[in-house]
Amino acid sequence: MLKLLRSIALVLATAFAFAPLAALSADNSLTVVSAGGEHTFSVEVVDTNDGRQRGLMFRQSLAPDAGMLFDFKESHEVSFWMMNTYIPLDMIFIREDGTIANIHINARPHDPTGIPSVGPVRFVLEIPGGRSKELGIKAGDTIKHDRVKAATAG
Repeated sequence: MLKLLRSIALVLATAFAFAPLAALSADNSLTVVSAGGEHTFSVEVVDTNDGRQRGLMFRQSLAPDAGMLFDFKESHEVSFWMMNTYIPLDMIFIREDGTIANIHINARPHDPTGIPSVGPVRFVLEIPGGRSKELGIKAGDTIKHDRVKAATAG
C-alpha cells in the first residue's frame, strides 16, 4: 500500500511540476502588426471573471515585451481602471477580428477613473506604459494570436 501511495505521489508531483509548461502554448505569444513592423509580446491570457478582475493588480514590474491579454469571449463595450495597479500600463482595446479599436497610453497607477473601449471589443491587451507609443502601435493596426483566429473562424 505504501508503495502505491508513493507512486501516486510521484505521478502527482510530476504532473504539477509540468503544469506550468502546458499553460505556455501558442496562446502565450501575441504579435502586433503595425506600420513600423511586427512586435511580439509574451502574454498571460485571462478569460475568467476572477482573472479579469485581478488583472495586473499588485504587480511591481512588467518586462518590456510582456503583457496580459484579456479575452471576454464575446464583443461588448468594456472599461478598465488602475485601482491597486502599481505600474503604468498601455491598454490596447481590440475588436473580435484582431483590429485595434483604441489605445489608452500610460494609464496612471492607482487611478480609479474608468478607461473605456471605443465601441465593442472582445480583447484588451495590457503592456508596459508608453510601449505602444515607443513601437508606433496605433488604432487600426492588427494583432495575430490563436484566440483571434478562433474568434473570426466561428
